[in-house]
Order: sequence, then C-alpha cells, then structure tokens
Amino acid sequence: MSTIDVEKPLDASRARRLKAATSSQHDSIDKQIMAQNPFANRERYGRFVTVQREFHRAIDGLYVSHELGRWLPGLSSRRRLGLIEQDLCDLGIAAASPRDTFEFGCESAEIDLPTAIGWLYVAEGSNLGAASLLKAAGSLGLSESFGARHLAAAPEGRAAHWRAFTRALDAVDLSVSEEERAVAGARAAFSRVQELVSDLHGPAAEI
Repeated sequence: MSTIDVEKPLDASRARRLKAATSSQHDSIDKQIMAQNPFANRERYGRFVTVQREFHRAIDGLYVSHELGRWLPGLSSRRRLGLIEQDLCDLGIAAASPRDTFEFGCESAEIDLPTAIGWLYVAEGSNLGAASLLKAAGSLGLSESFGARHLAAAPEGRAAHWRAFTRALDAVDLSVSEEERAVAGARAAFSRVQELVSDLHGPAAEI
C-alpha cells in the first residue's frame, strides 16, 4: 500500500487519537449495555455475548487476512470468534446460522487498511477493559473456562497484549486522508455495536 508520511503529535499514539475521536460513542455504548443489566442472570448475559458474536462475525475476515497480518504481526492469534461461540454453547444458545454477507468479505477480498485499523482498534480495545466484566460474569458461575472464555486476559496480561497491538498500529504510516478513514472505521465499528445492542436487547431493562 502506498502511503504518505504525516507528522504525528509526539504525545499521542494512533490509538490515543482514535480514542479521542470516538470517546463520546464509547461512553454512550457502555451506558447502553449496562442499562440492560447484562449480569443480572445468564439469559441477559447470553444476549450480551450474542452481540459480541455478531460483531466478531463481521470482522473475523480481518483477523485471518494475510495482508493485514503483515502490517499487524500476531493478528490471527487475537481472533476471539471461536471463544465467543464456545461461550454461547456453554450457555445453551444455538449456533448462528450461516450467512453470505459480512461487513468485510473473505480473506481474498480487498481490505482497506485504514478502515480495518479503525475496526480492529474497537475490537481489541474491548478486551483491554474486560477484567471487570469477567469478574461480574463470575457471579453467574462463569469463568475463563466456561461461559466467559472471550473475556479472559491474554497469557502475557491485558496491558502488555494491548501495548503490542498499539505499537503495531503506530508503525503503520498513513496519509492524512487514510488517518481520516481509520477514524471513520472506528466510528462505524462503534455504530455497529450500538445497532446490535438495540436490535438484540430492545428497551433498557428495569434494574
């Protein structure tokens, strides 16, 4: 991919810039999800995990893309769709039916790197803050080995896992217009999560 070097603020990594550009969306989604009281019981938690499945089904092709793997080393090892599906199986929730269309196509389809960076930033960032969710899932008798596998930390720890990812993000040179596409990708990813929460949960639950 041909890119143009742009001057980046020394005190702001790409991940921090993406965070600043999407913070209001992120906060809104957190409130939207917690309003559903997802850890009240396993049925509500199952809806939360179903949202995760639908989101990760949409981006699974990114994790197995050889081209993206060259830019973001170790990307395939971060794939969580299989863990999510195992969690849903533990909860007695049927597997998703096959479908033909995804936000991103199969491995052979052309993938726009900046847009992919935005979506992957959202996906990987969600695992960084999952420690509190894993603890809450424990109150339902769930754990890293049953029902909450996808919330588990990486062997090296959440912070180290995230730092390795953001270092790879920062190493990709993008032009000004490509940086804008990365932000647009992150915003689109958050919008997709909002849509899924609304579709699968409906009105906020009474707490």
